[in-house]
Amino acid sequence: MIKLSSSSFGCLAARPPLHGSAQRIGLLGGTFNPAHEGHLLIAQIALRRLQLDALWWLVTPGNPLKDHDKLPSLRKRMQQCRQLANDSRMTITGFEQHLTNSYTASTLSHLKLKAPSARFVWVMGADNLASIHLWQSWREIFRQVPVAVVDRPHWHMQAVSSKAAKSFEPWRLPEHKAASLPFHSAPAWTFLTGPLSTQSSTIIRSCSDPGP
Repeated sequence: MIKLSSSSFGCLAARPPLHGSAQRIGLLGGTFNPAHEGHLLIAQIALRRLQLDALWWLVTPGNPLKDHDKLPSLRKRMQQCRQLANDSRMTITGFEQHLTNSYTASTLSHLKLKAPSARFVWVMGADNLASIHLWQSWREIFRQVPVAVVDRPHWHMQAVSSKAAKSFEPWRLPEHKAASLPFHSAPAWTFLTGPLSTQSSTIIRSCSDPGP
């Protein structure tokens, strides 16, 4: 488990959304540049298949692995997410802007400190599972909270054969037991299949870029 001092968590403004005791809460993080149908589908599948009480869209101020030069403001991206997330169980939050850093492992440590009774599940697409071994302290993510991976077009095989999937294969839950995932102690993860959306932020940005 990551050992972080209280100073690592930034100021008091870094407050998670309101939640109830022992709620099952999915955490869908990303830059959402822009948010699209694929993100919404992942959120909907996670809510339904994991039988979650809530799902938080964690809109990060900036992905450490991506270029921020043309990144729209956090406010604008959060607004786009709100327009898309048409379910009362979904909450859009940008509280990571108040943390010292927005690395996922640090965010999870902060949330577990602030909401110790919540049953958090990290939710991500299969494309992220394929590359999560590049993230800082990626193993700690799996050791802090259960993880749900939702299939994405053309990423299934790369995801299930990835370094992370192989490393944590002993703790993988069968898909038909997905609803029990929030009640498992980490590490525990599952891979969810279902309807697929071909939309991606990269494609949307390339289509909207007028070029030189």
